[in-house]
Amino acid sequence: MNKFIIDFQTKQLTFLDSRFYTTPDGFVPSVTTILEAYPKDAAYFQWIKSVGQDADAIRDAAGDRGTTVHELTERYDNGEEITLLTDTGALGYKLQEWAMFERYVDYTIKCSPRIEQNEQNYVSPELGYAGTIDRVINVGGVRYLMDIKTSNAVYPTYWLQLAAYRELLDKVGGVQVDAVAILWLNAKTRTDGKKGSIQGKGWQLLTREDTTTDLQVFKATKYLWGVQNADSMPRQSSYQLSHKKP
Repeated sequence: MNKFIIDFQTKQLTFLDSRFYTTPDGFVPSVTTILEAYPKDAAYFQWIKSVGQDADAIRDAAGDRGTTVHELTERYDNGEEITLLTDTGALGYKLQEWAMFERYVDYTIKCSPRIEQNEQNYVSPELGYAGTIDRVINVGGVRYLMDIKTSNAVYPTYWLQLAAYRELLDKVGGVQVDAVAILWLNAKTRTDGKKGSIQGKGWQLLTREDTTTDLQVFKATKYLWGVQNADSMPRQSSYQLSHKKP
């Protein structure tokens, strides 16, 4: 989602670069921006080869879907009633988006998580990065840092992302968690699974307690990103709110 500010005094709208978070002394990159420097594997290049010029469109559509599902889950957890149809009776969301949202609802019914934080931003000039944490939840006395994913697979960088968020939560927020978790809303699961698994039809909760190695790999990736983007600056675009021909 684009971040923007409106200055009614100058009648100007400015879109901010979502790759960076501002600080009192400047800016720091987001965790997901840093992870763009993580080396791509052979499967990624095979996918690029197979989809060709449609790669950007497929990536953007997946990003839009993820953004919409995140917004739906956030509003739902804030107590808002979410409806599929608009006031005119039309579909307000794509059915794939709504299906993933219903999987989230199913997860909340089955696991009854107590939400401690919902879509919270953390920025650390000292650590040199920032990010938005989806959820901090408590299930049966266990506190999790949870990220919601709608992708076709669970990628290694997701665990690096959570390890970085865990450090932000600890160092900036003063909150420690027992484990990190990925709530995958596009899983291939068809049942509630075997005893000990946390899943339902189309969703799965994957957890990890020790993120020490993941954080080390993230820090290495951060170093690589810094070398590649030594002179990187946020991009900003400004537009006047109105124009009138003289």
